[in-house]
This record gives sequence, structure tokens and C-alpha cells, in this order.
Amino acid sequence: MSDPRAGGLKRLGGTPCRLLFMADPEALAGAAARLFMDRAEKAVQERGQFWVAVSGGATPRPAYRLLAQEPYGSSRVWDRTHLFWVDERCVPKTDPASNWGTAQKDLLDRVPIPGAQIHPMPGTLPPEQGARHYEEILAAFFHLKPGDLPRFDLILLGVGGDGHIASLFPGQNVLNETERRVAAVKGGAPDVWRLTMTLPVLNHARELLFLVSGERKRDMIIRLFRGEPSGLPVERIHPVTGALTWVLDGAAASGLPQRGGR
Repeated sequence: MSDPRAGGLKRLGGTPCRLLFMADPEALAGAAARLFMDRAEKAVQERGQFWVAVSGGATPRPAYRLLAQEPYGSSRVWDRTHLFWVDERCVPKTDPASNWGTAQKDLLDRVPIPGAQIHPMPGTLPPEQGARHYEEILAAFFHLKPGDLPRFDLILLGVGGDGHIASLFPGQNVLNETERRVAAVKGGAPDVWRLTMTLPVLNHARELLFLVSGERKRDMIIRLFRGEPSGLPVERIHPVTGALTWVLDGAAASGLPQRGGR
């Protein structure tokens, strides 16, 4: 599924991770769709359901469109899939900035996933109220007790050129959050209120999948994989027991040695 330049097992801040180099954004999207479906099929086989949290932004959209096509679009895993969001801008679903709205156009309207199994963040509520409401949704679905964390089968993430993940931006107090599962924050581009899952939730997933595309991510990726601490939010990703996979296209990975090894 990866191209001949697969990077093998690396270490990122002491955390083992699988690193895959893809030639271009099209190849990255194909790899992402296959990884998504592989994890979905494994989860359904093991537990009868697939629990996934997805991100917005431009990078994953081609992968979502591929998932809506064959051989994935008619897969039986969709009726066993529960889909959540990693973060959301506090805008209506019809706003072009809505992660839910774009995912609906690219994927959800085109695959047989039951509507009751789609769990969008409430972007139209006041931000703090929306964060609390989504925490209640997670607590009810995962039967969480105080202090428990949801355990997603897969969390799909991107990373910004400034090292932000989800809607966790550099310098924000939310990076130190240990109790909340979902928080309201303001920042990014556009600079609007957002809802975001917190680092404890991200790091508790069974698998984290990063998709990184474009030359403007290159310098950040170089610093990250050289182990040069710079306080980037992405440096806080350390899965507790789950797997960590990075898929990078040629532009994003152009400063890295593309061969295996630790």
C-alpha cells in the first residue's frame, strides 16, 4: 500500500511511529483511504463496530472522496461505523469553513452510513456550551465515568505549518488540559471560536494517522523528525498504547531521508 520509499519505523520524541513517503497528494490520498478502510475492517471484525474521529482542512478531502468511491463506497463497514469530529469551527454547517459540511459533501452523503451514527460537533452553540455538549455525547456513547477517556479505533489528523493539530494552537493553555475531553478555543485561520478534542483524548486512540501534504509543511516536519524541541503542539502527541502512523507527500517530506530504520 505504500510506495517503494516507505520510511519504516522511526522514533518521534521517543515514540515509535510508522512513516510512509508518498510521491504526491494523489498517492497520499490513496494510502490514507486504504489505511482508513484497513482499520475499519479490523475494528468491525474484532468488536463489531468502527469508531473514528476525523479532521477537516484541505489535506484529507481527496481521501474522503476516494472513500466514497469503489471499492470502498459500498463496503459493509459503513453501517457499523460511528463517525466523530476531532475539531470544528463554530460556524453553521452551510459555511464553507465547516468541517462537518465539507465532510458531508465529500463523503457522508455518498456512503451508506446511518445518520444516527454521524456525531458532528455542535458548531452553532455558544462555544463553551458546545464543548460541554460534545463531552456529554462522548460520555454517553462510550459509557464514560468521571476521569475516563474515549478510545477511538482511529483518529485522523493533519498538522499545520505552525505545528498545530486539531484546533490546538501554539501557546494556548488548552495544551496543558488534563481533565476536559473537549474544549472551546479561539485561534487559527480564520481566527474564530472552535471546538477541539484535547490531547488526552488524541493520545488515547488505538491508532493515530497523520496526513501531511505540501511544501509549506516541510520546515516543520524537518524540525519535528530531527527531534529539535520547539514547543509545537504536535510534539505533544505520544500515544499511550496506540499506534502512530505518518503519511507524507513528496513536498512535505523533501527534507527527510527517505529510507527505513530507527
